[in-house]
Amino acid sequence: MTADAPSGWRSALKYDPIPALLNSGNETIVWRTKRDLLEDHQAAPSQWMWNRPVVLRILKKQQKNGSWSYKRRTAGVRLAEDYDQIETYRVLRWLVEKYGLDSEHGSIVRAAEFIFSRQTEAGDFRGIYGMQYTPNYTAGLLELLVKAGYEDDWRVEKCFRWLLDYRQADGGWAIPLRTVGAKFGRILLTTKTIEPFRPKPSSWLATGVVLRAFAAHPKYRESAEAKVAAEFLRSMLFKKDNYRDRGSPSYWTRFTFPFWFTDLISAMDTLSQMGFKKDDPQIEKALSWFRDNQKKDGTWELKQLNTGGDINVQLWSGLAISRIFKRMFADHL
Repeated sequence: MTADAPSGWRSALKYDPIPALLNSGNETIVWRTKRDLLEDHQAAPSQWMWNRPVVLRILKKQQKNGSWSYKRRTAGVRLAEDYDQIETYRVLRWLVEKYGLDSEHGSIVRAAEFIFSRQTEAGDFRGIYGMQYTPNYTAGLLELLVKAGYEDDWRVEKCFRWLLDYRQADGGWAIPLRTVGAKFGRILLTTKTIEPFRPKPSSWLATGVVLRAFAAHPKYRESAEAKVAAEFLRSMLFKKDNYRDRGSPSYWTRFTFPFWFTDLISAMDTLSQMGFKKDDPQIEKALSWFRDNQKKDGTWELKQLNTGGDINVQLWSGLAISRIFKRMFADHL
């Protein structure tokens, strides 16, 4: 190691990712880098983002009921889905994950109430798959609610209880209609809700999304149930899923930020929050993949999905990878 080489967790990577992030020219990425990676206590608080032009443009499109309207409706069976619910999920990912808005902002409060209006008596959020259970979208929405400051809300508690009740026998989660061999399509038009077949194995796609909600919650991330599911997720890194939706290992390295479905970054983000150690062989394999695919300028050029037109998506993914290394190599500080 040379005299000017990075120290601490940054030395666990091939190249220092900080300069590229700080020199990105994107004020939000610079702010997140200072706050999340450098622990700069002089960095502006989250409220600094509330009146930025990029945020105001998003908030301007919010509807009176707290949702955002899905504009690209197409004819056919998918009209049975709750498009505005999924659009609200998509937009909230930006507001919460990128720009740091939380329950102190009125727009987030209205959005949260819209989401809670889609909660069933059982506790899950339904509508995106018609009348079918969707533990993945239920947990995706739950994760954002927790991160926005609703971790103590009784409706959040109810949702966590539902997720715990709807695990597969092996302790993880799967999309219930897949466990009985049903296909998406006209099944979304039916009014009968398909119950999961519990003896079928869990899906890393679904389990990874659900665990993001558990990892975000200070109590539930420590639960025995979450630890069992996290061990399943760890064991499935780089493997094909048990269901056709992620039937190839290549899906592990197709990325989205903010996170949507499960990929290597989102899974490692979760596992790094849940106490998994860098010397675990599967964890080290994932960390090595990040090292091997880093460019000399400290960034990553990854296969990105659903970018939403964000020209800085590679930098956002790099920021997320850096957070993983910071957690995993905290003892290097």
